[in-house]
Amino acid sequence: MVSPAALIWPFLVVVLLWFVSTGLVAMLNHRLRQSFGRALIIAGVCAFGGLALLVLTSHSTEIWAIYTSFLGGLLIWAWHEISFLTGAVAGSHRDPCPESATSWQRFSMATMALIHHEMAIAMTAALLLSLAAMTANPAGAYAFALLAIFRLSSKLNIYRGVPNLSDELLPAHLEYLKSYFGPRKLAPSLVISIAAILGLALYFYYMAMRADTAHGGVQAGLLCCLSLLAALEHLFLAIPFRDSRLWQWALGEPKEHKEI
Repeated sequence: MVSPAALIWPFLVVVLLWFVSTGLVAMLNHRLRQSFGRALIIAGVCAFGGLALLVLTSHSTEIWAIYTSFLGGLLIWAWHEISFLTGAVAGSHRDPCPESATSWQRFSMATMALIHHEMAIAMTAALLLSLAAMTANPAGAYAFALLAIFRLSSKLNIYRGVPNLSDELLPAHLEYLKSYFGPRKLAPSLVISIAAILGLALYFYYMAMRADTAHGGVQAGLLCCLSLLAALEHLFLAIPFRDSRLWQWALGEPKEHKEI
């Protein structure tokens, strides 16, 4: 059994990593377009560094190894985020949605606008989970897989329509994606998504409390907090709160993205 107090550190670590990593990704992707090559190089370093952390900690169940593996999964996720926000890996369709498009045409074009990014995430998640099945420390792989699920959920909800959307983090060269956003309304799917993610967080909390080992409790605690943050980000889509204000320190003054 693990006491609730033992989950304080996992929660603090996840919140800090979430706040700082999101801000750094936003900072890299709101520079002039000429710096995107540098951003992709940094993203590649993050990916290789994250993979190295997963490999180095794969057979260790020490507490530090759980945190390190979790960080590795986030670094690999940052690589995907930066590659998408720079436009390097997005989709084959990069035009705004025509106003005359039918529901199926809109869905098809929206899918093609993101297909390369979604396929890259799915393949990475499958690879990491398959490797995690043969290791004693799957924290990083589980974190990446959860982030993939939560991101897909938010994209589907935004496509259907949400009451509130802070799109300041979306760079100018991806403005065409806004034409695929749904109407500003509260759809039942968003409420269901929030409830489902909270249920998942409750499951991880239960697993943390019932863990027989310290590393098991820490891993479940990290995943629980990650789920709670995902539920919070989904909640931001439903309430009038500009969550981009949390990362204004990274965005700075708006800058025009210039073509090379």
